[in-house]
Amino acid sequence: MAPEREDKTQIKDIKDLIPDAKKSQAYFIVISGKRVGSMYKVSKDEMIIGRVPESDILIEDDGVSRRHAKIERAPNGSVRIVDLESTNGTFFNGARIDQHVLRDGDKIQIGSTTILKFSYQDTLEEQFQRQLFESATKDPLTRINNRKTFAERYASEFAYALRHRKFCSLIIFDIDHFKKVNDTYGHQAGDFVLRQLAQVVSDMIRSEDLLARYGGEEFVILARDIDEEKAFIFAMRIRRAVEKHEFKFQGQVIPVTVSLGVATLSNANYHDHEEMFRAADEFLYKAKNNGRNRVESALTH
Repeated sequence: MAPEREDKTQIKDIKDLIPDAKKSQAYFIVISGKRVGSMYKVSKDEMIIGRVPESDILIEDDGVSRRHAKIERAPNGSVRIVDLESTNGTFFNGARIDQHVLRDGDKIQIGSTTILKFSYQDTLEEQFQRQLFESATKDPLTRINNRKTFAERYASEFAYALRHRKFCSLIIFDIDHFKKVNDTYGHQAGDFVLRQLAQVVSDMIRSEDLLARYGGEEFVILARDIDEEKAFIFAMRIRRAVEKHEFKFQGQVIPVTVSLGVATLSNANYHDHEEMFRAADEFLYKAKNNGRNRVESALTH
């Protein structure tokens, strides 16, 4: 029997395949709440957890204070969380804390429903966690938010705007004669159009807005704190941008237009988010019935 070769490559772990994988990066992972699976790297010496848009870790939970807690990273690499006199407190192992030095695996409750897990992860583990989050929240074809993510965020945003008497606008739109696109150019071309459309609109929205694929060729935009007139103008800009964009697939230019319906919460004119959604949807159908490639809202009636 031939002796076993000593120069044989031994792979004991998948990490051996990527020798430059960086280890000991500190992260917070949302394991309970509206953004389950999302990850936040501890990338600064001080980070804010809260409900204000400029928070480093934004938690959309009514039980979270505007500036709820802060994360402090010491020169030796240790990380602690400090409560910022929040209304509902910061908790570790069920006990309310003022501050706590975090260890790998610690779970911290922020507000009523959100739980953050503190973890040190290498590059592979980070990629895996992000893939889990992507698969749970993103539409696999267009890579924008999926219907579930929109539904959760929409209900929360509407309730917040209603309570604080702020504007909240919803734009629903879909591709005109999309079946004809599939029938004429093929389903691969149809998928291409959906991806391109998502990219065109993604480039136009603000960071605080949410774009999602609602289903099929239908999309939604949740626009925070813009009034009815601004929402209508925004929808018109989208309509024109899509009409002007060249959707070119395998050498063929595919004509694409969209119809849009807009509804805006203002002075409690809608009792709940479902009523407002129905209103935007009805305006969408009016746009389609009135010739397509147009925007309809309360301003047009």
